[in-house]
Amino acid sequence: MKFAQFCQWLANHAGKPSTFLIAVVLIAIWAASGPWFHYNDTWQLIVNTSTTIITFLMVFLIQNTQNRDNDIIHVKLDELIRATKSAEQSVLDLEALDNRE
Repeated sequence: MKFAQFCQWLANHAGKPSTFLIAVVLIAIWAASGPWFHYNDTWQLIVNTSTTIITFLMVFLIQNTQNRDNDIIHVKLDELIRATKSAEQSVLDLEALDNRE
C-alpha cells in the first residue's frame, strides 16, 4: 500500500464518530484503572506518552491530506480557468511569481 493511500485510509477512519468513541472508551478505562495502580507515575506516563505519540503522527497525516487536497483544488481551478475563454491566462502560474509580480 502506498503512503498516500494509507494516509487517505487512515484520515477517513480517524474522522469517524466510532473512532472518537473508541478513544473516549480507552480514556475512561485508563481513568478507571487509576485506583488499581494507585495513580502512580507509570499510570500517568502511559496516557501522556500514548497521546503525545498519536498527536505527533496525526500532524503528519493531516499535513499530507491537506497537501493532497490543495493540489487537487489547484488542478481543478486551473482546468476551470483554461475552459473559460474570457479568463486571464496569466493567472494560471501565479504560484511561480513572487509577491511583487
